Amino acid sequence: MIMKTITKFSWLIALIICIGTKTVSAQTKADVFNPKVPVTWLGIDFSQMKFLGIESEYKLKGEVINSDFVARYIPAWANLFITEPKTYDVAKSIHRDSVHFALKVTETANNAITKNFFTEKPSDLNTLKEKDIQELVKNYDFQGQKGIGMMFFVESMSKAAKSAGAWVTFVNMNDKTVLFTVYKSGDSRGFGFRNYWAHSWYNILKDFRSDFSSYQNSFKKN
Repeated sequence: MIMKTITKFSWLIALIICIGTKTVSAQTKADVFNPKVPVTWLGIDFSQMKFLGIESEYKLKGEVINSDFVARYIPAWANLFITEPKTYDVAKSIHRDSVHFALKVTETANNAITKNFFTEKPSDLNTLKEKDIQELVKNYDFQGQKGIGMMFFVESMSKAAKSAGAWVTFVNMNDKTVLFTVYKSGDSRGFGFRNYWAHSWYNILKDFRSDFSSYQNSFKKN
């Protein structure tokens, strides 16, 4: 009798764990657009970014050289989401009251970048596809974070076009899959290299917020 009770109890625990695991991992695209589902802001990934311009020209102006992106500007842009939350309001852009922050996830990825950001070929820009984002996410280190994560994969920054482009991406961090991703561009303006491009991140958030309801409605119909 005791053995049967233990067996039933063990089976019940296993069932609860199984259901719980499925619930945690079963994030859907619709959850991205459900204001009741928590989201973690992971920051901006620059590992795929190309900057259209000639490094020597910027160096002469004292604005930026290749190493400055990783050491100076990427951390400065990431920090804006903490120091200026009313301007760079991630929660507002995705119709949430608040979001969690786990910026170490993209900070670690950005710190490992050793490539040359500069290019003189416009054809080097806007080459990523959705499948490329899926591949990046599959191999990403989310550092134990769970649930839905939101991040930007910056693809291009063009002074000629006065804009930057990024893939606004929502991921299921439990199984490293893409729930939703869309390419957005944001106009740039302002004084100083940091502020000039920071305006692009603001505009990308703003643009996503304006399209949020249409995305939300499309998933309700499905």
